[in-house]
Amino acid sequence: MAQEYTTAQLKEHNNKKSVWVRIHNDIFDVTPFLNEHPGGEEVLIEQAGKEATEAFEDVGHSSDAREMMEKYKIGTIVAAERNPDLPRKKTEDWKTETESSSSDSSWKSWIAPVVLGLAATLIYRLYFMS
Repeated sequence: MAQEYTTAQLKEHNNKKSVWVRIHNDIFDVTPFLNEHPGGEEVLIEQAGKEATEAFEDVGHSSDAREMMEKYKIGTIVAAERNPDLPRKKTEDWKTETESSSSDSSWKSWIAPVVLGLAATLIYRLYFMS
């Protein structure tokens, strides 16, 4: 069973020496990740000791980022303090987005060149082959 922490315990880790954040009721110790974070350490320090789900989701992290964060997970918030109404992932993963829209746009990707090619052929034949 995962270690459970209270909001009070989370709030204790709110400086550069110890940065814990709460995302989707899970607690992450991102202190070792400060220097590696693509958005800069300031972004993480600003959220230290706080509920960071909305900030995390607003950025639209990739599935790779979501997988990477699992190694920093140290536990969950205690059941009595969990919030079931936290915002869910707003952006689709690139692969998922491409796969879901591929059937919708696949015919669009080849129809325009075919139509242009046919039009060019007709114009060429009409004007230069007469």
